[in-house]
Amino acid sequence: MPSSTKPSLMQEIMTGTFTTEQITEGTSMVASSLIRIGMIVLISALILRVVCRLIDRLFQSREDAQHALIRDSRRLMTLRTVIKSFVRYMVYFVGGIMVLGELGVNTAGLVAGAGIAGVALGFGAQNLVRDVLTGFFILFEDQFAVGDYVSISGVSGVVEDIGLRVTKVRDFAGQLHVVPNGSINLVTNFRGRAMRVVFDVQVSYSTDLEFAIRVLQDAFDRHRENMPEIVDGPTVLGVQDLGDSGIALRVWATAQSMQQWSAERQLKLLVKRVLDENGISIPYPHRHVIIDGQRDCADNRDESVSPESERVS
Repeated sequence: MPSSTKPSLMQEIMTGTFTTEQITEGTSMVASSLIRIGMIVLISALILRVVCRLIDRLFQSREDAQHALIRDSRRLMTLRTVIKSFVRYMVYFVGGIMVLGELGVNTAGLVAGAGIAGVALGFGAQNLVRDVLTGFFILFEDQFAVGDYVSISGVSGVVEDIGLRVTKVRDFAGQLHVVPNGSINLVTNFRGRAMRVVFDVQVSYSTDLEFAIRVLQDAFDRHRENMPEIVDGPTVLGVQDLGDSGIALRVWATAQSMQQWSAERQLKLLVKRVLDENGISIPYPHRHVIIDGQRDCADNRDESVSPESERVS
């Protein structure tokens, strides 16, 4: 008795026997699949293009610093590139899965396998993932920028490069430190809109304090125009401390970012010159040493010794 089972399409392909109906149906299915695949590719490319333009517009640099989203152009470029790459890979992945589904591939098993592989990779590269995530938030939160003077992970210096995985810091000795972003727990940024400059000036107890404060403040006011890095001040706040050998007068000012050290050196040089011009002495500890057999010679010396003098026999 002849079998009534209809041969499968694969058997017909192997034997090369096709009917006109099967050829028409197969052609229609292939054309329909190709059209759907083309639509998937077209829509994916359109979505990718629109999203990339939105990202560019979101992170577009503006001349006005108050309205700029991110001031540093290098950090802006890095963050924009990272987001674009993430969106591109997501679109490629989803579009690829849809194309494979149109080709008859079991995408459910493929997605499950990719998930298992991702979990295994995550366990094996925890430090790498932590570094990348921390680097992303450093860039996004604007914690520090290239050119800032910072202290991170026990390293102090100027930031030369910020990446997703590592941050490069060069100290004043010229040594380059590469710090993994995942190890950055505390960041001290010495750069701001106006950095404080504070130091004390020691004068002797015999000094007329009102006169000393007045001459210092007058000198600061006269030389203010010659110090463009100064934002506010300098101002003599008054008596800060009564020390063992002198009185401390506190000087305060604010300077432009990364110029606070230079401003402090210039102000200290100006203070020394003003004190010398007005005959105001800067106290320092004296030590009067008397050697046995020379006491008579020492007694004849001028007794202008500070309170910190001591006798050594």
